[in-house]
Amino acid sequence: MLTISQLAAYAGVTVRAVRHYHAKGLLPEPERDHSGYRRYDAAAVVELIRIRTLADAGVPLSRVRELLAAGEEEFTAAVADVDRRLRAEIRQRRRHRVRIAQLAAGDSLALPPEVVGYLDRMRDLGFPEPLIEIERDSWILIAARLPEQVPALMAVKRLQIEDEPLRRLYLDLGDLADCAPDDPRLPSLVDRVEAFLEAAGAAAFLEAAGAAVSGVAEEQPISDDLVALLDAAFVDAFPCARRLLQLLAERGWTGWTDIRRIDPAP
Repeated sequence: MLTISQLAAYAGVTVRAVRHYHAKGLLPEPERDHSGYRRYDAAAVVELIRIRTLADAGVPLSRVRELLAAGEEEFTAAVADVDRRLRAEIRQRRRHRVRIAQLAAGDSLALPPEVVGYLDRMRDLGFPEPLIEIERDSWILIAARLPEQVPALMAVKRLQIEDEPLRRLYLDLGDLADCAPDDPRLPSLVDRVEAFLEAAGAAAFLEAAGAAVSGVAEEQPISDDLVALLDAAFVDAFPCARRLLQLLAERGWTGWTDIRRIDPAP
């Protein structure tokens, strides 16, 4: 007759595991002998080994009792069912591993590949990290609301980032990431933003960009609440942003994500 420690050693498990199987009702717990010890016989060893084998194979403990009592056909069917579940778990874990590998790149969290590539291009062009971070967070918001529209919208962003005058404006804005609302460079930056928006070349560029996403706008336009959320994120990210928008408004422009000329009063 064996003590619980000897039983565990024979079956290749821990004493804690034996007690856990007792608690789950998988392995009967013998009565104590006159010395106060529980003693286990050979049948207990065999049963414990069977339990351990099933558990090691991935069978949930909730089904171990069923399989121990099953006939040959039932056992075969049950094992096939467990195998299907394990294969499904393996596929899921593989997907998780792919996702974890993507997350190791940092920007891949909650972002589609097109956006990650765009952010990498911003780094290649020398954009400062504060500006890249606000772009990243903005695209997380957009991708969550309009996942199917991201490729077309990103095509427009690619046009913008490769347009040299607009890229210079973006870079200047990045330089102002930490500036105060009274920074003397702000009026000059607003002059350049306004000049770009009013230039014939800029108008042609914006028209081309609009054509690139005309299907998106017809299908599912960026809603006013999302535009407001993106504008708020911009304001929160840059201490000078509120003043910058105020200066633009004084010159007849409103918004940032969807910047446009303010219609004159009738």
